[in-house]
Amino acid sequence: MMREIPWEPGAWRSRFFPVWSGQALSLLGSELVQFALVWWLARTTGSATALAGATLVALLPQIVISPFAGTLADRWNRRWMMVLADAATALATLALALLFATGVAGLWHVYVALLVRSAASAFHWPAMQASTTMMVPDRHLTRVGGLNQTLYGVAAVLCPPLGALLLEVLPIHGVLAIDVVTAILAIAPLVFVAIPLPPRRAAARTSVLADLREGLRFVVRWKPLLAIILIATTINLFANPAGSLTPLLVTQHFGGGAIHLATLQSVFGIGMVAGGLALGVWGGFRRRIVTVVVSLSLMGVAFCTIGLLPATAFAAAVAAFGLRGMASPVCDGALFAMLQSTVPHEMQGRVLSLLLSGAKAASPLGLAMAGPVADRFGIPVWYAIAGLVMVICSLLVFVLPGVLHHEDAPPAAKADAQ
Repeated sequence: MMREIPWEPGAWRSRFFPVWSGQALSLLGSELVQFALVWWLARTTGSATALAGATLVALLPQIVISPFAGTLADRWNRRWMMVLADAATALATLALALLFATGVAGLWHVYVALLVRSAASAFHWPAMQASTTMMVPDRHLTRVGGLNQTLYGVAAVLCPPLGALLLEVLPIHGVLAIDVVTAILAIAPLVFVAIPLPPRRAAARTSVLADLREGLRFVVRWKPLLAIILIATTINLFANPAGSLTPLLVTQHFGGGAIHLATLQSVFGIGMVAGGLALGVWGGFRRRIVTVVVSLSLMGVAFCTIGLLPATAFAAAVAAFGLRGMASPVCDGALFAMLQSTVPHEMQGRVLSLLLSGAKAASPLGLAMAGPVADRFGIPVWYAIAGLVMVICSLLVFVLPGVLHHEDAPPAAKADAQ
């Protein structure tokens, strides 16, 4: 088991939640900026290629940089790594806001800002996840994971309509300025709150590439951990494209319009909030992998249901989207809590960033697969395939050696993996 946080009982809350609150505000500000920039691209260019290019620019750093960023998160001071990442995000957004204010902002300026923001996020995410483990006692990690998932759900539900409202009363550079303010609010607690550092394990005597190779060897040698990462990547390969195809599912299969799409997205977001809150209060099963398996199975059932529904059963699709929304944060929250609880502190930046990089890389590959399948057999078929894959992956946990008992691995087994 991981060592306990070396603070007096209850002290972790007074240190962790100021940091978490600042990061929560920063996330909401970032989501507002994301909505504003996508809307500006859509209104100004009217080009699907421009929107696809923006998506690619925002995705590539997450794939390419994340493994190196995670390695640096295990070498550097994670607190100051987050400060620099938030500062880079704020400066990129401020520069873009000034360009909009002066009327000279163009498409390539937006792309550069998206690239810088995505790269900063690639550094920030593993540092924050690994720092959480150093601040939060093991028994509360799942509940904190539930709070994180609740926050993502709130952002999904609140930020699009709020962003649309703000764009009606403010110029776009005014909306961008909000993100600069929230980034400053995220930096402030980090300056004053100390975050414990993991053991260094002679990082100063090795190169970044050597540390990255060490992280890869750790994952490959610890077979249950490797299996979990591969399962997560496989699920993203099929699930993420299904989400991207939802507008076409509404128009082509259910014969609906914008209000129907908005209904599905709203119910999904509300489900995320409910699922995250439930996990935050409940804390999941004692064995976290059981929480992951149960929620993943429910997600698979939801996807299969959507794929098998007739065109006249839109109400049932709404219910299935709600179930999918509720199960998703429970699965993700429990999964990250399990990894934070079992992976040694000094390896978490690398391991978690490898998981993120694999999940992000699966998205474009999955879209390349889903397009032809959906065009040939219909979009519901892809939903059914994605759901079946999820159910199979949940069953694999009981078959693959050691995965079900991943959390029970003694410290010696984890040391052997290194």
